[in-house]
Amino acid sequence: MAGLVIVGAGQAGYQTAESLRQDGFDGPITLIGSEAHPPYQRPPLSKAYLLGETDAQRVRFRTVDYYAQHRIDLRTSLDVTALDRAVKRVRLSDGSCLGYDKLVLATGARVRPLPVPGAELAGVFTLKTLDDVDAIAVRLPHAQNVAVIGAGFIGLEFAAVARKLGKAVTVLEAAPRIMGRVVHPDLSHYFTAYHQARGVRIVCNAAVAALSGTEAVEKVILADGSEVATDLVVVGIGVIPNVELASACGVTCDNGIVVDEFCRTSDPDIYAAGDVASYCHPFAGSLVRLESVQNAADQGRTIAAHVTGKAKPYATVPWFWSDQFDLKLQMVGLPHGCDRVVLRGAMETDKFSLFHYRGDELRAVDSVNKPADHITGRKLLAAGVSPTPEQAADEGFKLNSLL
Repeated sequence: MAGLVIVGAGQAGYQTAESLRQDGFDGPITLIGSEAHPPYQRPPLSKAYLLGETDAQRVRFRTVDYYAQHRIDLRTSLDVTALDRAVKRVRLSDGSCLGYDKLVLATGARVRPLPVPGAELAGVFTLKTLDDVDAIAVRLPHAQNVAVIGAGFIGLEFAAVARKLGKAVTVLEAAPRIMGRVVHPDLSHYFTAYHQARGVRIVCNAAVAALSGTEAVEKVILADGSEVATDLVVVGIGVIPNVELASACGVTCDNGIVVDEFCRTSDPDIYAAGDVASYCHPFAGSLVRLESVQNAADQGRTIAAHVTGKAKPYATVPWFWSDQFDLKLQMVGLPHGCDRVVLRGAMETDKFSLFHYRGDELRAVDSVNKPADHITGRKLLAAGVSPTPEQAADEGFKLNSLL
C-alpha cells in the first residue's frame, strides 16, 4: 500500500496528518516539508517569538517523537519537484520518488517579492518562516530606523513589536488606507490613529520605487522622490499561492487549487488545503482563498474525515485575528457585499465591535478587545441568526438570548 502523501508541513499539512490518525486511518502517512524544522505555528512568529516571549521549541505543534510514535513519516528539507498523476507518484528534490494512493497538496503560499531595484540588499527581510524571523532577530537589536513596506496584518504586527523595542518605525502602504483589503474604513482609521499615537509613522499612497545602500539597505526611495532613512526593512505585500505542482499536471487552478466542499481537487485522488486552496465558500458565494490558521486546520480535518469515510462538507464560518500593541482584533464572517455597518460600544474605549449587514442579514463581526462579542458572532453566523441592527448597537441587549 502506497498510503497517503502530504506535500507541505505547515498548519494544513500537519493537521491533516494528525486528524487522519485521530480518525482511525491506519495506512502509511508521509509528511513532506521544505523547511528543516518540524511543523510549527506561524502566528507567534511576528509577535511573541520576535519579542523573545516564546522559543522555537514551544512554537512546534508536537515534539519530534510524536511523529514516530504515530507512524507519520516526517521528511524535512525536501521539496516535491514533479507530480505524475498517471502513475500516482511524486518526485522529490533528493532524486527519489514516492508513490501514493491519495495525495494532499498543502503547499501554502510564498511571499510576494518586492519588484524594485535594491530589494536584494542586506537588511531587507520578509516575515513568514522561522528562519525569516531568526534572521530579523539578529539584526533588529542593532537597527535604529525600521521601515515596513505593506500595512497588512503581518506588517502592522511587526511594526508594533519594533516600536515596543524602541525603534523608529515607518510603515509604507501603497493603498489609500491600512489593512484596506480586509477591514472596514472605520477600522483602518482607528488602527492608524492607534499606531500613530504610539509613535509609528504611517504613510499611505506610498509607492516604493527603489531601495538603496552600499553594503546594506540605507534608504527607501518613493515614486514621488521622497526618501525614508532605514537600516532594516520588512516587506509584507501579500503572498502567491504555490499552485505550480497542480497546474503543471492539469489539476484545475483559479487563484489557488480549486477544491470542492470535501477539499477534493479535479483529480479525485488529490486533495488541497490551507492557503493554496480555492473554494466556493458559502459565506462568499464565489471562489475564495482564505489565509488563516482556522481555515487550514478545518480543511485538514475535512480531508481526514473524507478519507476515513466520515465525510462532512467544509462550511465553517471563517474567522481571523491580529494582535497589534495591546489590541486584539478578532474577525468572523466575510463582509464582502455588505451595505451597512453598526457600531457596538465606543471606539474611544478601545473595546468595541462592528456588525456588518447585507440588507437585514448579519454577515460579519469585527471585534476589538471584545472576545465575548467575537464568540457570540461566531455562534450567530453559524446558526444563521441575525440580530436587528438596533439590537446589535444596543450594548444592553444580550445577543446570546437570540441563540
